[in-house]
Amino acid sequence: MASLKVLLWDKKNKEGLYPLAIRIIKDRKPSYIYIGHYIDKSQWDEENRKVKKSHPNSVRLNNLIAKKLSEANTKLLDMEVQKNDSSSRAIKKGITSKNNSSFFAQAAVHIENLKGSGKYNRVVSDEPRIKHFKEFLGGSDITFQEITVQLLKKFWAYLKGTRKVADRTVMNYLIMIRTVYNQAISANLADQKYYPFGKGKIVIKFPDSLKVGLSSDDVKIIEDLDLEQGSLPDHSRNVWLFSFYFAGMRVSDILRLRWSDFQNDRLFYSMGKNSKPGSLKVPEKALKILEKYKEGKTKNGLIFPELNVVEDFSNPFEVQRKISYAVKNLNKYLQDVAEAAEIDTKMTMHIARHTFGNISGERIPLQMLQKLYRHSSITTTIGYQANFVHKDADEALDAVIGF
Repeated sequence: MASLKVLLWDKKNKEGLYPLAIRIIKDRKPSYIYIGHYIDKSQWDEENRKVKKSHPNSVRLNNLIAKKLSEANTKLLDMEVQKNDSSSRAIKKGITSKNNSSFFAQAAVHIENLKGSGKYNRVVSDEPRIKHFKEFLGGSDITFQEITVQLLKKFWAYLKGTRKVADRTVMNYLIMIRTVYNQAISANLADQKYYPFGKGKIVIKFPDSLKVGLSSDDVKIIEDLDLEQGSLPDHSRNVWLFSFYFAGMRVSDILRLRWSDFQNDRLFYSMGKNSKPGSLKVPEKALKILEKYKEGKTKNGLIFPELNVVEDFSNPFEVQRKISYAVKNLNKYLQDVAEAAEIDTKMTMHIARHTFGNISGERIPLQMLQKLYRHSSITTTIGYQANFVHKDADEALDAVIGF
């Protein structure tokens, strides 16, 4: 028959703290389940097997110890009822499976999966989020069962109050946790019944964001700017205008374009974000930009030079990394363009997409805009374009105060 006992393991970590553990003994052979929290030896009551009141989180830790011990006893009884004649190590595996799986171990798997899929931007976003979640937990690991609605609400308050992040950023943190949790459920490492997201629990909803595009007058000024030909501001302007001329084409797609993508004065390409293919005629203004780069020295048949540094295009992670660096550089020199054009709005590559939306307004049917934007759903197009259509609201306002 096996026995369970809570104790303070005698090997300290780098901070000089000792781990709380449950010891399993079967046939005089021990195994240990670590609870995931560390304390100073002076804060452990050896006689009563509990954390002393001198520890600031003694009540929470003692409740956790009682809960873990109860779960372990229940699991052990189930195994004994089923007459599983197991070793202490097998009993430990049976107790720690599923409900006691480590969140941060699965988070590491999540990051590796992103790297393998070439999701560079997701990696550089999610890695700090995982780090900040661990900091919130005091550096301790946590099981999926411990990630409760109450804990996530406290984390939400921590992000808003301590880290001073915006509501949209809070949602991105919660999405990261939800993603890792979902992956653990799929891998049978977490139990769906403890899932803290959904109706009546933690609901992830992004606040509406303000999308501001430039006016047609602003675009004309940018087109007519007298910039030094071949300079970095001039090049950044060319890429920005190229995006605008193709209905706000994403910069990640622009930098991948090759001369072979242009046939019979048409552009054929699949959007990187959702792989939707399509074809557009090449506007005269875009042809003039292409002429400027025909004599340029690029590799792999690329039109624009940013990805010349990529050695292996079969490595999507490396391609995304180089694109990220390139976009930062383009945005940097777009500030020089905005200054020269005396435009107050912050210019970025993505503003080209907003600018197309702003100028198109109500001039183009939504179905055609959906095709131009390559949105998978018309609902997405309606929501996006609502940022730039103000006619009805303006007329309603004038109807009341225009006397």
